[in-house]
Amino acid sequence: MTTIKPLLITTALILLASSAQADVVVIANSKSPLSNLDKDQVADIYLGKSTTYPDGSAAVPIAQVEGEAAHQEFRDVVIDKSESQLKSYWSKMVFSGKGTPPDELPNNAEVLKRIGSNPSSIGYVDKAAVDGSVKIIFAP
Repeated sequence: MTTIKPLLITTALILLASSAQADVVVIANSKSPLSNLDKDQVADIYLGKSTTYPDGSAAVPIAQVEGEAAHQEFRDVVIDKSESQLKSYWSKMVFSGKGTPPDELPNNAEVLKRIGSNPSSIGYVDKAAVDGSVKIIFAP
């Protein structure tokens, strides 16, 4: 009985941790001609490796600030870098003049507002925050 109790507690903690993560999706303006992007295309845009969408139009990525659940999940799942690796990457890119990091906004609501008003932008938010002003173009 004494070994079952720690096992149950550990299982409960794992379930709580996984449910605390955001269910992040990448979004575009509802009027955008984009219908979908794949993981590599999204990562390339967010890492400054690509400044355009597949149709050649300008890509304007919008990120969320460090500490937001959507930021952490997006970074882990799509960018596949730790926060320190991402900061180091952007430091090198800025220093070498090869790029600038995406604008950062403080939360889902601000990202929705920006994406809803700019057809060239893409962003990421918690899936539960998606409204009619945007459409989902990538879901990891």
